[in-house]
Amino acid sequence: MSVTLTPKEMESPLKKYFDLDIDPCPPEIFKQVMDGEFEGKSPLHPNDLNRLFDDGYLDAEFGVYTLEDGGITVANLTKMPGVTPEMFDWWFAWHGLSTMRYKIWDKDDHYYAQTRNTDIALNDQLSLKERYWNTTHDVKEALLDGESPTDIVLNFVNPVEVGFDKNKLNSFKGTIVCTPAPALMVHFVRPTTDGCELRTRFFFGYTYEYGQYSKLPYFEAPEMFAKALLIHNVKEFTHLAKILPALYAEYKDDFYVGL
Repeated sequence: MSVTLTPKEMESPLKKYFDLDIDPCPPEIFKQVMDGEFEGKSPLHPNDLNRLFDDGYLDAEFGVYTLEDGGITVANLTKMPGVTPEMFDWWFAWHGLSTMRYKIWDKDDHYYAQTRNTDIALNDQLSLKERYWNTTHDVKEALLDGESPTDIVLNFVNPVEVGFDKNKLNSFKGTIVCTPAPALMVHFVRPTTDGCELRTRFFFGYTYEYGQYSKLPYFEAPEMFAKALLIHNVKEFTHLAKILPALYAEYKDDFYVGL
């Protein structure tokens, strides 16, 4: 299958972004991921999410890792020059309103996206974060080029709901976009001297109760899925870093374009 545009999307002012070239995952990174060259590091456990607030970098900022309790984590680091945390919040509030917006993010692999909570996303009395918190997005995407797309449901929540410390969040200059367990997704964005950097973590195989993550019984780590997810994540967020400054400058005040 391949991503195509509807007649309406062909006339969209966003088509110029769809027409931009998108680079595949670099071959050396693709090989590294598929060969699994990530041993000898100490990956982050979901019970230690607040370590992301520490200065510097953690030991395992990139790769696919099986944790000591049998869960699996995927880590990626994306430099985003010219991008601010506010732009990142805007993107997650904005793009779920229209499939065309999702397609321009990754025209090879993104087929469909729609928020179930249009009223929240369009409510300009809310902050950008609040316009995607407590919303559900239905998504259809492929992880690797040429694969059939998969249906996904994403529930975006306030970071305190997945274990981030409220006091640390209040003083944090970046932003965190997240969905809860059992497929815990964390996009941790912090400012840099030339923009920001995105530290992504996925955790699979956990339940979250009473402020603690516990491994689900009988969970089997989906190693090949995790590798494909990392390759896809490299591709889509490298491209988002490329297009987001211009998109934000053009449409930051227009939540209705193409609707």
